[in-house]
Amino acid sequence: MASLDFDLEATHFRTFYGQHAASLEAACTAITAMVAAAVSEAGGVDVAKVEGRVKDVDECIRKFVRKYRPALEESNTPYDIQSYITDLIGVRVVCLYEDELEKVAQIVRARFAVIDVTDKVTAVESTEASFGYKGLHLDLKLSAAERDLPQHAAYAHWPFELQVRTIIQDSWSVLDHKIKYKKSIPGQLKRRINVLSALFELADREFRQIRDATAAELLQAPDETAEPLPDAAVDIHPHSRATSGSSELNAFTFLKIATHFFKDFEFEPSKVDGFVDDIQVWSPGMTRARFNSLMRETIGVVKRYKQHFEELNPLGSFNPYTVIRHCLYLSNKSAFRPALRNSARESFEAWLQEQGEHKSQ
Repeated sequence: MASLDFDLEATHFRTFYGQHAASLEAACTAITAMVAAAVSEAGGVDVAKVEGRVKDVDECIRKFVRKYRPALEESNTPYDIQSYITDLIGVRVVCLYEDELEKVAQIVRARFAVIDVTDKVTAVESTEASFGYKGLHLDLKLSAAERDLPQHAAYAHWPFELQVRTIIQDSWSVLDHKIKYKKSIPGQLKRRINVLSALFELADREFRQIRDATAAELLQAPDETAEPLPDAAVDIHPHSRATSGSSELNAFTFLKIATHFFKDFEFEPSKVDGFVDDIQVWSPGMTRARFNSLMRETIGVVKRYKQHFEELNPLGSFNPYTVIRHCLYLSNKSAFRPALRNSARESFEAWLQEQGEHKSQ
């Protein structure tokens, strides 16, 4: 039975915490894995990390003193500390973009039983509070069906708090906690903190808008793959500059063309970026039309070589990037000599000689 003696109740809470420390850690590990699995299985969300922690006992008591003790003392209500600390187990999902917070919330609402929801986004936007605390906080527990499963018996009774933040919000929160004084400080310092938090918020918004703009650019990239352009509309030589009818090859137009030739291959953005940069180094001014044209002209030969190579090297790798490198080399062996390593180039040349496909450039 809880009492009005705070020191006594704090001691009782410490005893309770010590008795259940191992159970809490095991529960935290299991629940964190369940949340990570739920988000991963649902798909459609770019998650930077999912992590969990058991709240430190001293931190629990400080939270109780700060948030609940004054009102309980005023109303002469016993200090039942344990019942007020609902976030002994905390799980955090860190997303890349701010519009994914609600997506994660919907995923976990469908998987777990919701005790309470705190919308920090709405709370912060209606005040001048710190940007760093924007995000969603949900108090959750296992669903009734999950609680009945024998494998969850050890931790089925533990509630947990889920925080959902963007990676920018999470970074700001870490830094924000390092700023020792933020309220009763000179106005000049307070303004500097507000400016800094606004920069973080702007970065969050810009990352999302850049993501959306990138997707839009990819959709709008000219389609050079339907039919070859007439000779007048394309470059005659890879080293020539773009004509008025064709623009330089970039990541978006490369993807439009490459995915036409390799429909089942997922081109990673970072690799595309570096590969297109390499192409422009090998052949400055390479246009999207010229790239599409040389792929059409050479890919038949390269596919036959790919089949030959894989028959001789069952464990060898000949992915779409390798195909494109060979296509580039075949189109202009001088300009695109760096596209192939010596051994790959020698093997390809030997096969070309055998097939009568050899041509000097």
